Amino acid sequence: MTGKRISSSHLFFPSASLRLRVNPLPLDLKCHSPLWKTGPIMVMTPSTMLTLGTPAPDFRLPDTEGNWVSLDDFSDAQGLLVMFICNHCPFVKHIREELARFAAQCRQRGLAVVAINSNDVSTHPQDSPGKMKQEVELTGYTFPYLFDETQQVAQAYRAACTPDFFLFDKQRRLVYRGQFDDSRPGNGKPVTGADLRAAVDAVLEGRDLPDMQIPSIGCNIKWKPGNEPDYFSA
Repeated sequence: MTGKRISSSHLFFPSASLRLRVNPLPLDLKCHSPLWKTGPIMVMTPSTMLTLGTPAPDFRLPDTEGNWVSLDDFSDAQGLLVMFICNHCPFVKHIREELARFAAQCRQRGLAVVAINSNDVSTHPQDSPGKMKQEVELTGYTFPYLFDETQQVAQAYRAACTPDFFLFDKQRRLVYRGQFDDSRPGNGKPVTGADLRAAVDAVLEGRDLPDMQIPSIGCNIKWKPGNEPDYFSA
């Protein structure tokens, strides 16, 4: 698989937070978190870009029906996509309709898909397990949507933002971590999932992926006090 040319708008970000000077967003597009700065400065969080080849960290978490779901449950799948999302984040809301379609297509092709919400629900009750169940019904998600109450799974994956995507091959080695596509709230670009689709195609067709990958960007995971990982910066 040939790596595509990276334009000047596609940049890597070495730190866990990125400051962009933008026009103030309407209230429903603001990230309600310590990283939101009032006025014209908005701080968004990119993926940490976990080292390619990393084995998939283990997990065992409850879904919206109260069933426990683990990494081993997907052992027969041709690959595994682990997504860190939540309900309230405007970056997730921006892609969720296409994400639901994309995930359903992936599962039909033999790729396992699972989503994890690691947010602190004491500060963001809209991300609570009850609200997660409503989100599944609203969006038509067909994949397990799991709640990481301790936030230990997010830390194991070095997940930083919502959405944050981790694609593993059949041997459960990380082959892609990056953006869904280059559409963002307000930038006018269509939501297609092009980048992640290309990565999934490569995994299912047994092709190598380029090392140059573009980080996902979104709201930071809402860490509980004392749980902030070493890669988080407010």
